[in-house]
Amino acid sequence: MYDGSLMYFESPIKRRISRQIMVGNVPVGGDAPISVQSMTNTETTDVVATVHQVNQLQQAGADIVRVSVPTIEAAESFGVIRQQVNIPLIADIHFDYRIALRVADLGVDCLRINPGNIGREKRIRAVIDKARDLHIPIRIGVNAGSLEKGLQKKYGEPTPEALVESAMRHIDILDQLNFYDFKVSVKASDVFMAVAAYRQLATKIDQPLHLGITEAGGLRSGTVKSSVGLGVLLMDGIGDTVRVSLAADPVQEVKVAWDLLKSLKLRTKGINFIACPSCSRQNFDVIGTMNMLETRLEDITVPMDVAVIGCVVNGPGEAKEADVGLAGGMPNNLVYIDGQPSHKLVKDNLVDDLEQLIRDKADAKAKLMDNVIAKV
Repeated sequence: MYDGSLMYFESPIKRRISRQIMVGNVPVGGDAPISVQSMTNTETTDVVATVHQVNQLQQAGADIVRVSVPTIEAAESFGVIRQQVNIPLIADIHFDYRIALRVADLGVDCLRINPGNIGREKRIRAVIDKARDLHIPIRIGVNAGSLEKGLQKKYGEPTPEALVESAMRHIDILDQLNFYDFKVSVKASDVFMAVAAYRQLATKIDQPLHLGITEAGGLRSGTVKSSVGLGVLLMDGIGDTVRVSLAADPVQEVKVAWDLLKSLKLRTKGINFIACPSCSRQNFDVIGTMNMLETRLEDITVPMDVAVIGCVVNGPGEAKEADVGLAGGMPNNLVYIDGQPSHKLVKDNLVDDLEQLIRDKADAKAKLMDNVIAKV
């Protein structure tokens, strides 16, 4: 059945041309939709908890999930987790090449490891050879908070140029070993630094770019900071996969990422709500209605626009542009379906009735898309 995850081809954004790699069964780069990532925050050795969280993230809409693997013991647990989930998994590894070799044998879909941090050339070559043999891509992940000491001394402080130079050092190692199946990130918690670094790097390589504003903050502040930084880059056409980093439930990272991509018409999944902030003109409880609808309708993946407007001033105009629209009015509220006035709803059962109308419309759109796909 159509799951609502197709790209919005009418987006005015012209994306940067990049190579395409495969993370498991998810294409990253090229003409593939921008993929959504998140990362587990459970102890990887707690297999039950980690599997549960991976499944939660997948249900929320994650395309790829990253798991921290700091020890060989965690690597063994990773192998068990890999067997119990069906979403591509990235292993986050630092320094120890043996961990990279082990998770490669256990079915990892991508290695997040900086080759320059592994150690001697023999160890680097062992990891790269294994990745090549098993068709496992690599993510080079540069972070302003963990720049190499030499670069810290050279630049005095993290700068966009320092981030890019660090990335290029790691890239040069892969180039020398004729390994090109990789993606790169140059993350910073400072929006200006991250944006400048990504813009510079985008002109130097053709590999996919993983976007993120690292350590962005809590749910509210981190959402704002990530939306500003990632939004600027995405509107530039830069970015092939994204992770919103929040000090919050990782599920919220996925939801924010989807809302961001939907707002730019780069991905489409689920309901795009158009709702007024409410004022004294409202003829029903807009805020309460929206809170209940968003909670109840999280399971809908079919892309559709739903307008919930509390008054007759802006209501009809917004409702006419939506798949399902509600324009507040006295004594009843007028429903629009596909831009046409349909019928009125009373306040008493407003949320229940509106939910059913939306579900009916979602079912109809899903069947239509299934027919379109079947013909293709």
